[in-house]
Amino acid sequence: MVMLYKEPQDGEPIKFEKGKWVVPNKPIILYIEGDGIGPEITNSAIRVVNKAVEKAYKSSREIKWLEVYAGEKANKITGDRFPKETQDMLLKYRVVLKGPLETPIGKGWKSINVAIRLMLDLYANIRPVKYIEGLESPLKHPEKVDMIIFRENTDDLYRGIEFPYDSEEAKKIRKFLREELKVDIEDDTGIGLKVMSKFKTQRITRLALNYALQNSRKKVTVMHKGNVMKYTEGSFREWAYEVALNEYRDKIVTEEEINRGVNSEGKVILNDRIADNMLQQIIIRPDEYDIILAPNVNGDYISDAAGALIGNIGMLGGANIGDTGGMFEAIHGTAPKYAGKNVANPTGIIKSCELMLYFMGWSEAARLIEKAINESIKQKKVTQDIARYLGITPLGTKEYTDTLVQIMDSF
Repeated sequence: MVMLYKEPQDGEPIKFEKGKWVVPNKPIILYIEGDGIGPEITNSAIRVVNKAVEKAYKSSREIKWLEVYAGEKANKITGDRFPKETQDMLLKYRVVLKGPLETPIGKGWKSINVAIRLMLDLYANIRPVKYIEGLESPLKHPEKVDMIIFRENTDDLYRGIEFPYDSEEAKKIRKFLREELKVDIEDDTGIGLKVMSKFKTQRITRLALNYALQNSRKKVTVMHKGNVMKYTEGSFREWAYEVALNEYRDKIVTEEEINRGVNSEGKVILNDRIADNMLQQIIIRPDEYDIILAPNVNGDYISDAAGALIGNIGMLGGANIGDTGGMFEAIHGTAPKYAGKNVANPTGIIKSCELMLYFMGWSEAARLIEKAINESIKQKKVTQDIARYLGITPLGTKEYTDTLVQIMDSF
């Protein structure tokens, strides 16, 4: 087989020791361009990151980027949307910037995004949602929106354990349900398994609570539908409380305890909300929510809903984090109708790079990116998705990227 990838000779992999990132001065970081608008926004993000690193550290630090193929580009080159060589590189280097990838609906390929998360055991999707002054929001007081969503990434329905209604597997499961468990189920029923693990629930609970304590966040809210799905989402709630009360007893206080008069000063508040109520709570009372801890499917829903509160989901980035790896991506899709037209907003994937730099410990470069984005919006130098609400002439993807680079040069 012809080797797909030539690895940089003057860079080193990022290493992980007991969950901590050990980052060399010239780390090799993989990137996947993605489908649709992916190539445009991913290359924009790389350009912005390179400028921030150069500005912050001169020649002492440099990211050595290495492209690997997945999605449509991989299919054209290799005939495979997720070739084994790409998988091998992901397992070797374990940190990747990923553009959006198309997932066929109903049949065909399962999600490559989910496959990477499972492969690298990236069990937490971390999505900060904070209003940026100048954006057009549907809320009267969008400045109250400042929350971080911790979404469990590797369990739940999104594991993709599904069987078509007319498959042999579905027939066997229906037969087992009827004969062994006495559960009546129709013959035209597809099967999807919702699985939740105590271990996986409690490790992301620890991550959320540690983050809250280390970053002076005040509250962790468990989002669940445990009133109906008692032994999956209900267990998610119970297991989260269990680890909090057993391992963080002197650092947390529950909402129930506060209602009984227990003093909460200096402690992180732990509470929970039913999922459907949670979706309307973040709209009418956004300032009451700080860190939201959710199972996989709920976390997906709440992330997009929260993104709408700041006026533009395209402004959000996400970090997929495990104890030995990370994948960073925008949380929007491929937007194929805008592909190649120089109109896409790259801010989401740039914000994901900002998160990546924080996890790397390169916070000076991360802050430069945040300042540049805020300044560009203040100057009303934005792409079409924001410009149309402001009644101004938009910048193209390239021109917006140029602007961010120029703003950083001016600092």
